[in-house]
Amino acid sequence: EVQLAESGGGLVQSGGSLRLSCAYSGAVYSNLCMGWFRQVPGKEREKVATIDDGGSTTYADSVKGRFTISQDYPKNTLYLQMDNLTPDDTAMYYCTTMRVCQLAPNFWGQGTQVTVAA
Repeated sequence: EVQLAESGGGLVQSGGSLRLSCAYSGAVYSNLCMGWFRQVPGKEREKVATIDDGGSTTYADSVKGRFTISQDYPKNTLYLQMDNLTPDDTAMYYCTTMRVCQLAPNFWGQGTQVTVAA
């Protein structure tokens, strides 16, 4: 069992920045990948960014160059630095684990809301 707890969401003006955090615990070691997804009501969840145990990262085209995923192993925390935010980034953001990055998530956090005002 894995526990994931996101924080750091909020309301920000267009062009602003936010940093999301995900504190994790439990049997995370069995999952070689962690990532961030987001969802807008009425739309499918979108994979935003992933990072594997080797530090390799992937990003959705919509966030490349603006978002950065990172992981602090001693602190058991996953981050998502989001810069130059736009209203299209408004969504609920979820922290996830995956056995490998190509597979669907097996654990989800409760989510943190990000709202970007125009």
